[in-house]
Amino acid sequence: MARNKEALVLLLDVGPSMHSVIPEIEKVCSMLVEKKLIFTKYDEVGVVLFGTEDTDNELTEEVGGYQHVVVLKNIKVVEGDIVEALQQLPRGATHGDFLDAIIVGMDMLIKKFGETNKGKKRLCLITNAQCPIKEPFEGTKEEQVTTIAKQMIVHGMRMESIILRGKLNQDANKKIMDENDQLLRIFSTETSARSTYVENPVSLLGALRTRNITPSTIFKGDLELSPKLRIKVLVYKKTAEEKFPTLKKFSDKAASTDKFATHEVKVDYEYKSSQEPDKVVPPDQRIKGYRYGPQIVPISQAEWDAVKFKPEKGLKLLGFTDSSNVLRHQYMKDVNVFIAETGNTKATLALSSLARAMKEMNKVAILRCVWRHGQANVVIGVLTPNLSDKENIPDSLYFNVLPFAEDVREFQFPSFSNFPAPIQPNEQQLEAAANLVKMLDLAPQGKEEVLLPDFTPNPVLERFYRYLELKSKHADAAVPPLDDTLKKITEPDDELLQQNKSVIEKFRRSFELKENPRHKKSRRLLREERYGSGEENSKGEIPALASNLIEDKSNVEVDNIGDLTPVQDFEAMFARRDNPDWVVKAIDAMKNKIHDLIEDSHEGDNNSKALECLAALRKGCINEQEPKQFNNFLRDLWSFCQEKSLHGFCDSLSSKGITLIPKSEAADSEVTEDEARSFLVKSQPKV
Repeated sequence: MARNKEALVLLLDVGPSMHSVIPEIEKVCSMLVEKKLIFTKYDEVGVVLFGTEDTDNELTEEVGGYQHVVVLKNIKVVEGDIVEALQQLPRGATHGDFLDAIIVGMDMLIKKFGETNKGKKRLCLITNAQCPIKEPFEGTKEEQVTTIAKQMIVHGMRMESIILRGKLNQDANKKIMDENDQLLRIFSTETSARSTYVENPVSLLGALRTRNITPSTIFKGDLELSPKLRIKVLVYKKTAEEKFPTLKKFSDKAASTDKFATHEVKVDYEYKSSQEPDKVVPPDQRIKGYRYGPQIVPISQAEWDAVKFKPEKGLKLLGFTDSSNVLRHQYMKDVNVFIAETGNTKATLALSSLARAMKEMNKVAILRCVWRHGQANVVIGVLTPNLSDKENIPDSLYFNVLPFAEDVREFQFPSFSNFPAPIQPNEQQLEAAANLVKMLDLAPQGKEEVLLPDFTPNPVLERFYRYLELKSKHADAAVPPLDDTLKKITEPDDELLQQNKSVIEKFRRSFELKENPRHKKSRRLLREERYGSGEENSKGEIPALASNLIEDKSNVEVDNIGDLTPVQDFEAMFARRDNPDWVVKAIDAMKNKIHDLIEDSHEGDNNSKALECLAALRKGCINEQEPKQFNNFLRDLWSFCQEKSLHGFCDSLSSKGITLIPKSEAADSEVTEDEARSFLVKSQPKV
């Protein structure tokens, strides 16, 4: 059998008490098989139902008993008919015995695989465990469960149980449920079985692992605490983003009767010279180039390999720090987990001692990591302790990558404390906001937390897989509306919003909405202010021609500041949001434009346009919280004009009142009101 091939038997309770949740079970189980068809198409799946009115299984014929258990699908390689069967589960009429279903499922796996495929045989039980278990012929129920668990270990089987509870009906017997929970706990204690209790359809979608990924180490070696102290560790990924399956190019050119056609599309690239378009440039005549200012610097592969940083593989402790010094928002990538080398008792004790000491002292460790030979970069990260509350699971450490200085992005958001007192939130507004937050609490006291990460599937992926299955049956199928269960993940709870209308209304009334006076005007309004309204232009005034020129230019994205309408070009660049660098580019381009206008000015003929540009730059820097950029530029510009004796522009600057941006206009400014007022007040030169 293939190394990663899994054999799975689904044990599904379809008794009367499960009828309300069977539609959700149909969705999650069919999704499991759909994913196997995509990712692990050689896996094998079988389906056993219990709580049915009929009985259909081999054990009943061989030894008797095991009533109301039906083998819906024998174990076989996943196919579309299994998906269809799971989408139309029958509704049972009697109470089911989950122990009978477990034994029937084990019997199917033993007959199919015998002693082979250990560790790859899995049972998945979905029930509410509200029905009584029959008394055994010999011994107690606990002894019977212990015997079954030992046989699971002998045959290399694993089991996971998903117990649906939610809102219990009046017929539910608390004593029976407690007894069944105790029996399921024996499976967890005696074997590596996992039991999960869920209360709603969303949790059910995430509780059943529809895709099992075999863990693989990203590092195996020593964790070096000092030159004389090393711990043997294994590093695995704890969390990683699940991405869409790779969509491949498909060709329909092959004949439909050709059974051996791969329908594969091969893509080849050719490089041609601009001087000789018909000539293909071979690989040995091509070289990469990197832009450096106006020129392109060619760098060969040999030079690139030589300049690459080649650190040695290993994990080295740099030191410890208080956990409060490493903030959650500084975590950059996926989470890894450090565990001691399997079977190494000394390493297990050492790692556990380290984790417990860090927890006791509230410390975290800073590590330098190079996961493999030839890795081009060094990773700096933080280790946090993860203490286990189970005896059979050792302590471990979680690892998160930390940013370097170049990775940090500073967002200039002013604090409420910087605002004047009249526009700071009052007690009534704070209370309304607190009530709104409390109303939308996902973990209310006494209730299960909603949208737990471990039990919340990605709605985008779930929707894609469901549509893919639909498309496989009907090529022209339209995209169906969003499923109600997935809506509960992506949208607020309607029932909760209806119950708390008063809280939402009070929050709305507490905050008065006003038009922002600084809001950027549209380019059309700017043109009307500059050249007059359309009615004035219709009288034959000359500025209408310039307006038409601007109108034509507005249809394209502006990526530089021209000579005709520099202010409008600057505002258009500021308005672009396809790249966060446009703001910086616009500011730098406007600075250069202002310098060019002043330097090229003849007897001050460009001063008025330069002042318009400077005023637009000042306004833009206030809106984008970049006061330092403008203040530094204005100081440099003033010094430049003094050195070049451009007193005409300095006088115009003073008359227009364009000065530094003070703290009252931009919270991030370091300039006070007095400094801004006195900036342009200069002593007159002596004659």
